[in-house]
Amino acid sequence: MTTTAARNRAILWLAGPAYLWLLATVLLPLAAMLYFSFLTVSPLSGTPEFTLAHYRTFFTQEVYLVNAGRSMMLGLHVTLLCLAFGYPAAWVLARVIKNRWREAMLLLVVLPFWSNGLVRTFSWTMVLTDYGLIGRALHAVWPGAPSIEIMNSYPAILVGLTHAYLPYVVLTCYVSLQGINPSLTEAARSLGASWGQVFLRVILPLSLPGIIAGAMLTFVPVMGSFMEPRILGGTQAIMLGTLIENQFTAAFNWPLGAALGFVMLGAVFLLMALFWPLIRRHVQGVAA
Repeated sequence: MTTTAARNRAILWLAGPAYLWLLATVLLPLAAMLYFSFLTVSPLSGTPEFTLAHYRTFFTQEVYLVNAGRSMMLGLHVTLLCLAFGYPAAWVLARVIKNRWREAMLLLVVLPFWSNGLVRTFSWTMVLTDYGLIGRALHAVWPGAPSIEIMNSYPAILVGLTHAYLPYVVLTCYVSLQGINPSLTEAARSLGASWGQVFLRVILPLSLPGIIAGAMLTFVPVMGSFMEPRILGGTQAIMLGTLIENQFTAAFNWPLGAALGFVMLGAVFLLMALFWPLIRRHVQGVAA
């Protein structure tokens, strides 16, 4: 009993600072924004009253509903692109590259985290224009080449966000693939299964937790992104995240911005709740 109590106290002392930091930096600001979302004006700029008008504004004005749908589609497109590029890259890291070369490639994967996101986004503006690095190199080799400028367009937003969140998918899928026992694939091959069957029936189900984790780490922040659409998108940059940013920084309508943010947060939780039974069934099937 004494040993258990001492162990619990040790866990409390070790985990307590982290939970206090989480409370101070995440939960308290969220609680403040939730409070603001039900006020007529910000407490800093007047005498507020309780209201649901800001939530009604979202559901009754088309501009917010349309841009919420666009933000969801942006999150879906970026997630699919990250999975399409990240899963094969993770497979190569886990199964093909060995020893120090693997360490070097993993270093390249995490290298974007060492630079500021704003710097990375602005660097794409020097690449995606017709007079950028790729455009100049192409015109030097092929003087009559057509313009490849995609700045201020939806594809430019996809490029910037895919580059920003691809490492998350690569790392989560790599961990899952690295944990698969090679003897399982060898046994399936020895029993006559083709490589396609091995992938669909052995590798893909066992790596599904990494795929799900990578998809969640990509979809949720992309849905609320505003920096990349703002810089790379031009007239195509109006997403729900940019509308929320405008309410806080330009219109100074904090209650409406807070309400829009919590509507988006609720939409994310709703999507996760809808897909959770499917995810749990697959994970339990793999564990069994």
